[in-house]
Amino acid sequence: MKDSDPLAFTHDFPPVRTVLRPGAALTATPEEARRLGLRRLLVLCGARGADTARAVADALGEHCAGVHAEARMHVPVEVADRAVEAVRAAGADGCVAVGGGSAIGLGKAVALRTGLPLIAVPSTYSGSEMTSVWGLTQHGAKRTGRDPVVQPRSVVYDPELTLSLPVPLSLTSGVNAIAHAVEALYAPDASPLTKLTAEEGVRVMARALPEVAADPGSLPARSRALHGAWLCGLSLGAATMGLHHKLCHVLGGSYGLPHAETHTLVLPHVLAYNAPAAPEAAAAIARALNTDDAPRALWELPRAPGVPRSLAELGLAEADLARAADQVTGEVSANPRTVTAEGVLGILRGAYEGAAPVP
Repeated sequence: MKDSDPLAFTHDFPPVRTVLRPGAALTATPEEARRLGLRRLLVLCGARGADTARAVADALGEHCAGVHAEARMHVPVEVADRAVEAVRAAGADGCVAVGGGSAIGLGKAVALRTGLPLIAVPSTYSGSEMTSVWGLTQHGAKRTGRDPVVQPRSVVYDPELTLSLPVPLSLTSGVNAIAHAVEALYAPDASPLTKLTAEEGVRVMARALPEVAADPGSLPARSRALHGAWLCGLSLGAATMGLHHKLCHVLGGSYGLPHAETHTLVLPHVLAYNAPAAPEAAAAIARALNTDDAPRALWELPRAPGVPRSLAELGLAEADLARAADQVTGEVSANPRTVTAEGVLGILRGAYEGAAPVP
């Protein structure tokens, strides 16, 4: 039953130790392992981040049980199975996930299955390291859930790890983080602290991304982007996901679309759809973006050479739009505006065509 007091709220967020400083990947990660009492850690990563992960493994020294470089996008169940087997074979008492959302997601899947503690060392701006949300893909469908056991015990942010992140991926990864904050702002269980964190997260990230695009080698700009990712991830960690995340999970799990780029293309259209039913959240997002048209600003923010402009460019077929809309409709548990097949299809068509968002 809805509380009669409009200010009533519940706020619950597990303690997570966060370190942000240049060089932290190689200095703070071993410190965090010692603080947690971990003595045999398996390092998880993807093929593209293997060199960085091996540097972290070297920094762990005798406490590293090996490097498992099989993380894949959307965490296929069979990939998670192999990682769990590797953890058990190594006799590991914890894991260190080094890389983007795929590596962090694999670390969470291992934690979910084994209960072992996880240290996250992100190299992108996805922000998922600050949440207890896990995801697994099987038979063309992505399942997600929440469990405190997958929440990393420590998160180590090192802006030096993001210096080599290409500008297009930096922008889409940053907008992916903004999507977390946007949904947190209109989530039914958002607390006053969640809303403050989310609005500030949008503001910090939206200011950092143009700086990163203009000077990819700027360590201060990269630090500010990680600060934004931390805030955006924190806000989603304390709130329920809505239509936007469900849509992106379907597009990723069932149609194989890349995670950050999909979030970037879908977000402006979902916000335009939800804004009339969430005026306070829409106003907060507009304030953070310093605009009177937040959906349009989010559509323009990542528009740079190399950034995909449409879902069609990502490989989605027009014939899949109606099927994807049907998959999403009826499965969204929390959203400010009623979710209809027609409404979802309109969102998908706008993102598919790369058109500017319309209310």
